[in-house]
Amino acid sequence: MSNPASPPAVGVLDERPGLTFPPGFLWGAATAAYQIEGAAAEDGRTPSIWDTFSHTDGRVVAGHTGDVACDHYHRLGDDVALMAELGLKSYRFSVSWPRVQPGGTGAANPQGLDFYRRLVDELLAHGIEPWLTLYHWDLPQPLEDAGGWPARDTAARFADYTTLVADALGDRVRYWTTLNEPWCSAFLGYGSGAHAPGRSNGAHAVRAGHHLMLGHGLAVQALRAARPSAEVGVTVNLYPVDPASDAPGDVDAARRIDGLANRFFLDPLLRGSYPEDLVADLSTVTDFDHVRDGDLATIATPLDLVGINYYSRHVVAAPVEGAEPEPYWRAPSCWPGSEDVRFVTRGVPVTDMNWEIDAPGLVETLRRVHDEYTDLPLYVTENGSAFVDTVVDGEVDDVDRLAYFDAHLRAAHEAINAGVPLRGYFAWSLMDNFEWAWGYTKRFGMIHVDYDTQVRIPKSSARWYASVIRRNGLAAQ
Repeated sequence: MSNPASPPAVGVLDERPGLTFPPGFLWGAATAAYQIEGAAAEDGRTPSIWDTFSHTDGRVVAGHTGDVACDHYHRLGDDVALMAELGLKSYRFSVSWPRVQPGGTGAANPQGLDFYRRLVDELLAHGIEPWLTLYHWDLPQPLEDAGGWPARDTAARFADYTTLVADALGDRVRYWTTLNEPWCSAFLGYGSGAHAPGRSNGAHAVRAGHHLMLGHGLAVQALRAARPSAEVGVTVNLYPVDPASDAPGDVDAARRIDGLANRFFLDPLLRGSYPEDLVADLSTVTDFDHVRDGDLATIATPLDLVGINYYSRHVVAAPVEGAEPEPYWRAPSCWPGSEDVRFVTRGVPVTDMNWEIDAPGLVETLRRVHDEYTDLPLYVTENGSAFVDTVVDGEVDDVDRLAYFDAHLRAAHEAINAGVPLRGYFAWSLMDNFEWAWGYTKRFGMIHVDYDTQVRIPKSSARWYASVIRRNGLAAQ
């Protein structure tokens, strides 16, 4: 991909006419606790499922772990200063459940809460709005040992943890996300086993998905009780799903994958029901006996906003006998009841994750959620790309990532013009970090991290994003 414009230095505004975003549009960047914090065994923190998973042979590329990660726990002040230099209006971070509540039950750990108090205070001192995510995949290991998300009790424990965080930080944090990408937690964690805790059981994945959403609903209610003024939402990762052709088998394959990837979560969260066709598709996997009276009403507790993470599009086709297995994030066991659906590659440009680059899909996704589900404010809570970066003379000229951001922000602007109430955008990610099962081999950051020295280098994309924030828009192409 070509660079759409030479990136100006931080603070230099490109004055050419272009696309302007609405006043007050929230420009941010995002991270997750296990991916950046490190300090895995300090100040009372106990293991999460990702600590256990990453320390298990063969689970993470090259045996990498999040023990140190970006050492953000010890470099909080410097990292917030970098955010301020970029001009971020908001920073979306997650709280480490086992840092705040070791073991997943009982009283809060004061040292853990103090870290997040310092983070929030530092953000506010620099004029950056804190955006707190309660769960970004780091379930305390004792709760997994007791059954994990397939066990109903985990949802209740999540609500208890939510109250601890709300009591400590709710006076200074306005925006709250309950869950980040429950599809990944359920279907990669308990279906394919590619993510922590590494289980492979389709029925458990479906149960985990339901209990994650139940925990979300209980957490919303806990937040409302503790902090009535909080603005509360959930973040789901969504994909346009297209059939490879108009053939009936391909069309049905798209319906099935759309059900598992998108409607499994959107319908309960925003309509208070599971789609009938999805329940039928899953009839060989589960009879949904884990769904109790009142669950769906709790899951659909009213929200203030919806977060959408967007990275790519799925194109699928009917089964063909002897088809080659798909990459792990599309592994058959990610799709219980639809294991034989084929995912089709189209020969378009891809990122270093082998994810197809498809900016128009963001427009489709945002319009679908608004047109079919809700009038609530929407936020793009993650959007970004991994590419191979090279440091040359102390600089990282990541032209492909810059072009990716530019294309997707133009798509976001198009969605706004089409009437979508999009209120903000969070680039993924603020800095290179521990990329889950890929360890440190994939880089999504706008800021380069040398994992040996912990030196941070803002990339070209960071300088460009700073100019976008300054102008509240994009330069002309």
